[in-house]
Amino acid sequence: MERRNRSLKALEELKYIDTLDSALRAESLQKWVEKNISNNENFDLELEDKKILSELFYKNITFMKNHRKNMKEEIDNHKKIREFLK
Repeated sequence: MERRNRSLKALEELKYIDTLDSALRAESLQKWVEKNISNNENFDLELEDKKILSELFYKNITFMKNHRKNMKEEIDNHKKIREFLK
């Protein structure tokens, strides 16, 4: 029962994180993964909840890839600006 409660809590946290703006969402996703995925425990959820979890998880993987690309572009732009100002 304790594992199920942790799984439901993790699902609810992921649903909430999905509603945040980009910067906060990326930071919160990193913390969520460290907390819930790194411990190598399986989620104890019903099939519908597992479907929701997997959809959110993969949706957020795509978000993180795009966020990383955008951040890299911003860093590159800042480097160009610094070089120009020298």
